[in-house]
Order: sequence, then structure tokens, then C-alpha cells
Amino acid sequence: MNAAPADQIRLLDVQALDVRLSQLAHKRNSLPEHAEIESLNKDLAQLRDLLVAAQTEESDTAREQTKAEQDVDQVRQRAARDQQRLDSGAVSSPKDLESLQREIVSLAKRQGDLEDVVLEVMERRESAQERAAELTERVSSVQSKTDDATARRDAATQQIDAEAADVAKEREVVAGVIPADLLKLYDKLRSQQGGVGAARLYQRKCEGCRLELNITEVNDVKAASPDTVLRCENCHRILVRTSESGL
Repeated sequence: MNAAPADQIRLLDVQALDVRLSQLAHKRNSLPEHAEIESLNKDLAQLRDLLVAAQTEESDTAREQTKAEQDVDQVRQRAARDQQRLDSGAVSSPKDLESLQREIVSLAKRQGDLEDVVLEVMERRESAQERAAELTERVSSVQSKTDDATARRDAATQQIDAEAADVAKEREVVAGVIPADLLKLYDKLRSQQGGVGAARLYQRKCEGCRLELNITEVNDVKAASPDTVLRCENCHRILVRTSESGL
């Protein structure tokens, strides 16, 4: 393949712009905020799970407390009725009186036991409420940190994207004057060679693979026409000659 020396040198400009685009893409993907947001989101998910569990427990104990209080009321009302019967003198049979008194004592014990249950449930409910309140604050705090990190990431990303857009426009302009076949070869090699398709020959060394040309390769380069598109024998990239090639 042949191409004007000036067009070959322009490949180095395109290569520099492509390197800059790759650097910007890497910078965008490597922003510290990405890892920060990921970590915060994991913490947030765990805290929200704990909060749901605490809220569920609070809801469950609220229903349990209501049921226990209803049981106490039923026993209290029955005991009150029995006491009213006892105090009214309506029960005259000694056997019935003894039975009624035993029931009143039993109901009093039952009421005491149920009131203990109510207190125990109330304690568990209060504990769940406190956990839910604490977790709500922690969720809010972590969410605030996440929002801040997201805003910082978005701002940095926007800045990088703006610079990348400028570089891409510049590349389009420079690449637009390079012969299509030469640019096609360059793009193909760049995709095969880790993002570098053209390298400068500097002081008899290929800046693509960093290897120095041997004497035979140097002589071949010297003998080649300026329009000849050379390839490095080691890395196969386009080898661009300049005034600093050391030939």
C-alpha cells in the first residue's frame, strides 16, 4: 500500500486522539464514585431489608397486643359479672357460692397472666419501633450519601463525555483527510493490536512494540519509497517515518 508521507504522519495524530478517547473511556469507567455507589447501594439494600423486618415485627406485635388486650378485657368483664353476682346475694347455695368464689380467684389469676402477656408484647413492640426508627434514620443517611456520590459521578461523567465529544470531533476532522484504504488498515490493526494501529519509528525503534529494528530492517526501511506504507516486522503495526526516525 502507498500513501503520501503527510497522510501517514496524520495517522499518528489520529492515533493520539484514539489513545485519548481510550483514556477518557477508562477514566469514565474507573471513577471512584462507581465503587462508592455500589458499596452504598449494598448497604442501603441490607438496611432496607432490616427496616422491613422491623416494621413487620412492629405490625405483628401491634396485632398481638390488640388480641392480648381484648383477652384481658374479656376476663375482666367476666370477673366483674361474677363479682356483681356475688355481691348481689343472688347466689345463696353454699356450693354455688364456693364455686363462684373459686372462679373469681381463677379469673383474677388469669387476668394477671394475660396482663403480663400484654406487657411482654408491648416491650417487644416498643423494641421493634425503636429499631424501625433507628433504621429509618440510617436508611435516610445512606440514601443521602448515595445521592451525593451519584451527583458527583454524574458531574464527572458529564465533564468526561464533553471532552470525549470534542476529541471525537477533532478525530473526525483529521481522519477525514486520510485516504480511506489507509484509514481502514489502521482501524483494523488498531482493533487487533490493543488500540494502537500506527506507531512512530523513533531512533530506529518502533514505539508500538518498543523494539529496535535490526540492521536488515533498517536497511529495508531506508530503501523503501517515502510513499510506501511500512509495517513493523515485530508487532505488524503501521510504522510511520519522521525526521526523528534515525535513518
